[in-house]
Amino acid sequence: FLPGTKNTMDDLKWLRESGMEALILKAAASGTLIFGICGGYQMLGENLSDPHGVEAGGTMRGIGLLPVDTVFAEHKTRTQVCGKFLELDEEFAPLKNVEFTGYEIHMGVTTLHEGASPLTAIRDHATTTQEKQDGAYRSRVYGTYVHGVFDKEGVAEAVIRALGRKKGIDTTDMKGVDF
Repeated sequence: FLPGTKNTMDDLKWLRESGMEALILKAAASGTLIFGICGGYQMLGENLSDPHGVEAGGTMRGIGLLPVDTVFAEHKTRTQVCGKFLELDEEFAPLKNVEFTGYEIHMGVTTLHEGASPLTAIRDHATTTQEKQDGAYRSRVYGTYVHGVFDKEGVAEAVIRALGRKKGIDTTDMKGVDF
């Protein structure tokens, strides 16, 4: 998991300098599930651009595991959202249409390129009933802007069951806990 961050570009630079980026790439190449939330999602993309200097300024190459680009904007998105997962790879197919709630708090807009599929459909609680696509996935690499995406019991349960199946663990008697 790559979590959110206060400064995506500086933290990505640190990942590179510390050797963590190489470890993430190695894990992804071996088929390990990689999931980025917010700034972590932005880092997983191909390019980060900061034309207004809201973070570090300039542009830099992302980790390159998702075919997306992020351009940092002068305004910050801060909103409560709800949504559902779209159709995913076979491994996480049980997540399709599972609903979640969470929030977005980020600078920038991320656009998908060919080869990426949107992860979720979300809507802002306060301003609209219209859905928009969020996040991306490709080859066991997933990213979303939504903090709290795993908080609902149904999401956590579907993810654990999918991972259990992959590891050959019987999860039939597993019970979720709603904190």
